[in-house]
Amino acid sequence: MTSDTMTEIKNNNTRRVAALVVLAIIQLSLFHVRCMAQTASEYRMEIGGGLGLATYLGDFNGSIVKGMKPMFSAVAKYRFNPRTAVALNINYGRIKGEAKNANTYYPLGLNSYSFEHGLMDIGARYEFNFWPFGTGQEYRGAQRFTPYIYIGLGMVIAQPDKTELGLSMPIGGGVKYKAADRVNLALEWTMHFTTNDRLDGTKDAYGIKSSGLFKNTDCYSYLRLSVTYDIWAKCRTCHNDRD
Repeated sequence: MTSDTMTEIKNNNTRRVAALVVLAIIQLSLFHVRCMAQTASEYRMEIGGGLGLATYLGDFNGSIVKGMKPMFSAVAKYRFNPRTAVALNINYGRIKGEAKNANTYYPLGLNSYSFEHGLMDIGARYEFNFWPFGTGQEYRGAQRFTPYIYIGLGMVIAQPDKTELGLSMPIGGGVKYKAADRVNLALEWTMHFTTNDRLDGTKDAYGIKSSGLFKNTDCYSYLRLSVTYDIWAKCRTCHNDRD
């Protein structure tokens, strides 16, 4: 066996060893990534707040863009999984309406009526994400961006000449974005159907009696941007199943 042949055999063996080392490093890296993903914390709750615009819809305003006033929110959510959650919202804002914006005639002499006063609602709602929401580390296939929809039930309190109470049914949708591992942004629009016709301070502005839970009652909507922070970690490991 010549020296050239011996050199070639040594080179081949060196290349094989190097290839095996590279493959081993890749396998270990992949295993580490999988374990990191499986041991990442999955959070049960979000807390935060929001800012937005409130719009009254009723006998004295028929547009969702007229008479917008500032509103503020406190938000808390409990996640069942990356697709569903229950949210508690406390909102406070102001609503405004003017007869001249409705482009109609009021037989009861309310053609110059206008109002502006505070409104608060407290309610719970069920949220559904179209895609699993998360960083993708705590849940396989989760995405940082998703559209979502929701429906709920709550109570509304308005303050015209006297305090007015009613049930509120919020229905809406929006988009979520996970800006950081534990920071969530959400932009949403919500329509609140209520059981009270005096949120604007008047009742039966057209003099027409009606019956029904949400018939001939006042409504309002919110356009809101919220920021929430994840809390209450739900931990898991490579060797344990989820709780």
